[in-house]
Amino acid sequence: MDIIKFLTFEAMHSNDFSKFINSISSDSLHVLDAFVPKSKYVSIDLSETNQELNAVDISSSAKLGNFVNQHIRKQNARVAFGGYLETRSIYKRSHHFNNKVQEERNIHLGIDLWCDVETPIYAPINGIVHSFQNNTNYGDYGPTMILKHQISGIEFFTLYGHLSLLSIQDLRIGQSFKQADIIATLGNTSVNGDYPPHLHFQIIKNIQGFKGDYPGVCGKQDLKFFKENCPNPNLLLKLLSS
Repeated sequence: MDIIKFLTFEAMHSNDFSKFINSISSDSLHVLDAFVPKSKYVSIDLSETNQELNAVDISSSAKLGNFVNQHIRKQNARVAFGGYLETRSIYKRSHHFNNKVQEERNIHLGIDLWCDVETPIYAPINGIVHSFQNNTNYGDYGPTMILKHQISGIEFFTLYGHLSLLSIQDLRIGQSFKQADIIATLGNTSVNGDYPPHLHFQIIKNIQGFKGDYPGVCGKQDLKFFKENCPNPNLLLKLLSS
């Protein structure tokens, strides 16, 4: 039994999906240009505990964008990233996450990569288009694509949110993409849910019947399930030691 099949068998029988995802590649996989070195990525804290961010009007995409861009420039970087399981105040601005019917959702389930509008997005591994949709709620994903993957018989999904409208204009369900193919570009604030340009990248084990959408933010009561169903995307990207 080769090492990938062995790790696949172990992961599924121990119900350790995160271990399986981490085993897919020992090298970093890329959703942005592979020629951008890790030294040009800088982590950013957008949590509710960041006192510096608390001084920013995060209801304004322009002011939040200034905060992010200044952070990138100070570190002589090109991309700011982070946010997995981060509790954020930014979602308070939208009834999509914060209403009286359900528990407030403010825990981020993917990783965000903040960079320039129209930045190309690449397939990190081979996949086919599972679904796509323009999620137009205020504060939502905007144009969104979900890819389906199969490795050693195991099916899982990756979600790409805050894309440009052109990214989903000519997509087809079942369309194939190879690793390193350009699959999309980033949208601007007018289409991406009113955020500074960035990619929301998320791994999903069980898609639960969703099409073109999947929760990217959860509340405390659902965190255990979503943490298991949506492991840390850094297991693929390997931008930081996990």
